[in-house]
Amino acid sequence: MRRIKVPSPCKINLHLSVGERRADGYHDLESIFQALDFGDTLSLELAGQDGVCELFPGSPLLRAVPPGENIVCRAVSLFRRRTGFDRGIRAGLEKRVPLGGGLGGGSSNAAAALGALNILAGTALPPAELRDMALSLGSDVPFFLAGGTAWVSGRGERIFPLESLPPWPVVLVNPGFPSPTAEAFRRLDSRRGGASRGPGGRPGREALTGALSAGPGDWPFWNDFFPALAEGPGEEAAAYRRIISALRDAGAVFTGLSGAGSTCFGIFTDGGDAEKAAHFLLNHRIFVYVTFFLARSAFRVLEC
Repeated sequence: MRRIKVPSPCKINLHLSVGERRADGYHDLESIFQALDFGDTLSLELAGQDGVCELFPGSPLLRAVPPGENIVCRAVSLFRRRTGFDRGIRAGLEKRVPLGGGLGGGSSNAAAALGALNILAGTALPPAELRDMALSLGSDVPFFLAGGTAWVSGRGERIFPLESLPPWPVVLVNPGFPSPTAEAFRRLDSRRGGASRGPGGRPGREALTGALSAGPGDWPFWNDFFPALAEGPGEEAAAYRRIISALRDAGAVFTGLSGAGSTCFGIFTDGGDAEKAAHFLLNHRIFVYVTFFLARSAFRVLEC
């Protein structure tokens, strides 16, 4: 095999609770990740000089970032160091996931690269070794090796797969601006004003994961970033409020913000209602896409 094409699906956070800033600068998170049937497509090809990761012509997004900093090329370099595989690689990416949208596009790209390389190189590394490599690339990366639904905690590195949910229709809405993760954390910390943050009577893991068995209209989930980003003055804050309100008015039974923003989403129980909502929101000239929950599944190859 000389060439492989694989999907790189994104995710939403059905729930995201953020702990206080720790001494090491990180925050403890508790979240429910859900993979979606929407994302980028990654292509890897054996080509070029041994030991070099090149980028396909016509991939402006990949070329915009130096190869040493691009997460796909970083995944290739890590895989080489761990396995000794040294063939030249040419990489291409059909990018659909909005940048800085809280959908985990970059982390998914890294996981897709590791999975594709494992097949292309014929190494057949065990899942535990791939997960270890994925974690070194980023806290969210291991989730995308399998996808589905999962409880995620710590910095995002502790992943507990959950039973797959029905393929509920989801409308993704991106307001047209990114939400840099570091800035979102800064705003959240500033809003809290350094006050200690205990459980405060909030439901814990058992109650939250148990609530998944109910319909989306009864979910008790929240995202701690939403008030930090959507409350107060400013056009960006107003945009978040308008999108969530429009999704609810269109029939979404559950709405939320994914990750640290900026993509909002609405979950529907009827695909027709989801399509109508998307059509209405498209008139606002923002990114809108209708997709579905994606069950946990084995790594897929689209083309080889």
